[in-house]
Amino acid sequence: QALLVESGGALVQPGGSLTLSCIASDITFRVANMAWHRQAPGKQRELVALITYNEQTNYADFAKGRFIISRDNAKNTVYLQMNALKPDDTAVYYCNLDGSPYWGKGTRVTVSS
Repeated sequence: QALLVESGGALVQPGGSLTLSCIASDITFRVANMAWHRQAPGKQRELVALITYNEQTNYADFAKGRFIISRDNAKNTVYLQMNALKPDDTAVYYCNLDGSPYWGKGTRVTVSS
């Protein structure tokens, strides 16, 4: 089975930046479409960004212009760079093999003063 492990979550002040990483194993990463989702306290999980195997990207409206999804196939890693963070970005962020039931366990991001 696919194994996805996120890292990089932290407490950050509003306006700050943070980069999350997800290392994938047990998949053919170079042909995998990867996504980041998030779930805020008391809310439903939502898509943040997606990157295809050939590096096409899609972003949720709240992420567009602030977040950047990228990948390094040599490292089997997908990244989420988050800039200009807001308190509403507080959530657990999950890595997902797109369209699959394979998820990481999540990494927590808290945006607060």
